Amino acid sequence: MSEQSTPEHPVDTRVRVQGEPVDDYPATAPEAARGRVRPITVVGDDVLHRVNRDADPAMFGGAELSALIDDMFLTMYAAEGVGLAGNQVGEDLRLFVYDCPDDDGVRHVGHIVNPVLAERGAGAALAVENEGCLSVPGPHAELPRAEYARVTGFDKDGAPVEIEGTGYFARCLQHETDHTYGRLYIDRLAARPRKKVLKQMNEMSADVFARREATAAKLREEGIGRQD
Repeated sequence: MSEQSTPEHPVDTRVRVQGEPVDDYPATAPEAARGRVRPITVVGDDVLHRVNRDADPAMFGGAELSALIDDMFLTMYAAEGVGLAGNQVGEDLRLFVYDCPDDDGVRHVGHIVNPVLAERGAGAALAVENEGCLSVPGPHAELPRAEYARVTGFDKDGAPVEIEGTGYFARCLQHETDHTYGRLYIDRLAARPRKKVLKQMNEMSADVFARREATAAKLREEGIGRQD
């Protein structure tokens, strides 16, 4: 394989928070310090398999939405994930949080409420990569996704948000937006690989759940999350 080419322009590797670069950012999003770990839904839970409801504008700026996002960040870290949707913690609400790198090593952190994925143009570049899901604990499967994605929506206070991503982060944006419409990545697989993934999940899930418990305990020891 040939050497990786040098980018024509230097990459700004600062962390992007809600799409904006910042000069300094902690290892875990500050929201996690206020959160509590919630159980993660798994394949078969009804809320995962239907279109979730849009957040009502009356929710923006409220304590309930803010607390949910705090919980989702901490739950995502406890499960060692890079994204988590509302229905993955049992909430019938269209939103997701993320803390995900792109292929240039740039870290992207934030949340999007009522996300809308921009339509993929004809001839858009696709990448076939392994993909997994916290609600399908354990296995991964190869799946084509667009190499670029743009999602619009709102932040928890109701301000418009537009997030762009490439590579692995683009995959994350597409995967999480899918969740809000009741679609898991395994729903995009052919019958045989889907069956294989579900079989592997049954074999692997106990170990995955144990690791998540251990990670949650470690976060508590580090003083991350509500201690009540």
